[in-house]
Amino acid sequence: MDNRLVLLTALLVMLSWMSVGTYAATNGTALTNGTVATNGTTATNGTATTNGTAAANGTAAANGTAAPAVTTAPPITPNTTVTELMTAINRADCGTGQLCAAQPSDCDPSTSSSCFFLAAKQSSGRNFDIGLSGESDGYIAGTLSLDNILGGNDATYVCANKNGVVQFFGAVLNNGTLTLKELPVDSVKGKITGKQIQCTFSATVPAQITRASQFAIAISTGTFNSSTDALGDPSTQFKSPLVNLENPNTTVTNELATNTSSHAITIQQSLTQALLFTVGVLGLTVL
Repeated sequence: MDNRLVLLTALLVMLSWMSVGTYAATNGTALTNGTVATNGTTATNGTATTNGTAAANGTAAANGTAAPAVTTAPPITPNTTVTELMTAINRADCGTGQLCAAQPSDCDPSTSSSCFFLAAKQSSGRNFDIGLSGESDGYIAGTLSLDNILGGNDATYVCANKNGVVQFFGAVLNNGTLTLKELPVDSVKGKITGKQIQCTFSATVPAQITRASQFAIAISTGTFNSSTDALGDPSTQFKSPLVNLENPNTTVTNELATNTSSHAITIQQSLTQALLFTVGVLGLTVL
């Protein structure tokens, strides 16, 4: 009796699953790759469709309308001709309209020539508008590294002081040395005020495979030979951890300043410990 009850239960379960499968395969609906489709609609590649609409490649469409394909701006065609920058770079839109990196952290390049500053604002896809400012007798440069270590052929944008006017160079940073290389950059503007160099430009940043627009940012200075256009090795003034260029709200910190501060604290702690030890030894000697 018990065996028959078990067999009957198993048959009911099988019939239930068959019934569910039959229901899902009716009503003229084709289901592919985990797609939900209704009302005689054909859907593919994980797309949800309704009301007789055909959609593909992960696009949602409704009410008989075909969803348009997502497009991004093409890479920028290089043109590094420099025109005069009429408006000083400033931090007015930092945190709202553009991502900003600065040393000192709250400095404004429109009022302080010793402010090392880089701003990035996404225009479309991998295309960004970038502003760069700093004080140097030779050049200032902004580097975007795909990882947190500078020097792996990282794209570097160089604005040099050539006899009182800005000259732009594309380069890659490798093993602490800059090698000239054409980068997808245009709309370059620049100006020189004393030792302060400022430039703005549009650039197609390198493709990031694993993370969306995640880069370590570096700002550096170096010497420049205006006769030979030779760039000296960069001296890094600012280096951030990996940050998202697309998010203007990102807080960008200078790891170099943090490391310097930590080192100073460590030295202070060591000196304090040594002083306490000395006082202790002297106390024991007196006793």
